[in-house]
Amino acid sequence: MYDEPSHVTRPLLPPLEEFLPSLEQIWKDQIVTNNGPFEQKLEQALRDYLGVSHIALFNNGTTALLAALKALGIEGEVITTPFSFVATSHVLEWSGIKPVFSDIERTTLNLDPGRIEEAVTTRTTAILPVHCYGNPCDVDAIEDIAARHDLKVIFDAAHAFAVEDSKGSVLRHGDLSVLSFHATKVFNTFEGGAVVCPDLQTKQKLDRLKNFGFVDEDRVEAVGINGKMNEICAAFGLLQLKYIDEAINRRSKIASLYREALQDTQGIHLLPRTNGEYRDNNSYFSILVDDDYPLCRDGLYRRLRDHNIFARRYFFPLISDMPMYSGLPSATTDNLPIAQEIAGKVLCLPIYPTLHENDQERVIELIVD
Repeated sequence: MYDEPSHVTRPLLPPLEEFLPSLEQIWKDQIVTNNGPFEQKLEQALRDYLGVSHIALFNNGTTALLAALKALGIEGEVITTPFSFVATSHVLEWSGIKPVFSDIERTTLNLDPGRIEEAVTTRTTAILPVHCYGNPCDVDAIEDIAARHDLKVIFDAAHAFAVEDSKGSVLRHGDLSVLSFHATKVFNTFEGGAVVCPDLQTKQKLDRLKNFGFVDEDRVEAVGINGKMNEICAAFGLLQLKYIDEAINRRSKIASLYREALQDTQGIHLLPRTNGEYRDNNSYFSILVDDDYPLCRDGLYRRLRDHNIFARRYFFPLISDMPMYSGLPSATTDNLPIAQEIAGKVLCLPIYPTLHENDQERVIELIVD
């Protein structure tokens, strides 16, 4: 399993000359990490842009997920999706928590709330859903299940930067929401991540956990790690934020062109979106290659690669099929029929703000011809 597909989702990079003054300021101030001025400015800017109450920045999304689990005291078993990047389950294993896989919905590719409740046991302490491709989970249904069974909810929102529903940011749902600012994300800080939390007390706990548990100069009150974002990444994030609306708008146009061009292609199934009910960031554009298409999914994947077009079978294989998880009782094919089917059909096409229209047309021609 490779890291995130940079050739599929690469970001819009701002002009280099706009970044140089920030580098010069960091060099002049000689503050390069430990809650420096650029990190503080980025936290404030992200709170304002996303419309959230509190946010704690981290050096990457995986560390942010680890800290989120620690902050909420999660243990035992956690229900999660097999259809995600492997970090979603790795953080559970690293924390001594048993992942329990539950099947996904065919339309959204997110955890199916009806199947979640079937997986709850006396050992279950939390639910870890993923807003797959930035498409929001059924947050109300998941939170209702959590309330009935006294469970915590941490949303893996790695794909969901700036996504909104009818009431605002989807990041406001659950006990915590975790973002990734990896270089392939819609918004990135080279490497980075964040935890969105509802109150100042939780944010302070997260800030301590990412700094070895320090409360002040000589007091350590938690088993923390080194998860701090450095000043160069924070400065880059501030600059990226200036261009984020332009990047999202460009992604929307590319997605619309794909959808219009491919909607009548036999054997190519386009995943539905929720028809303008929320703000989409089009972080990915995925198709399903059905049996009535002239090629199998892997055949189309190879055709595109032969023409130097790097689509991704994303997410394939399922996390539950990987050797460290395949022995779990919840990892069986019978338990995850829809996830297994989707993993064998899914293909993510290139989508990024600087994708030239001629290049996109070449991708489309290779699929429809």
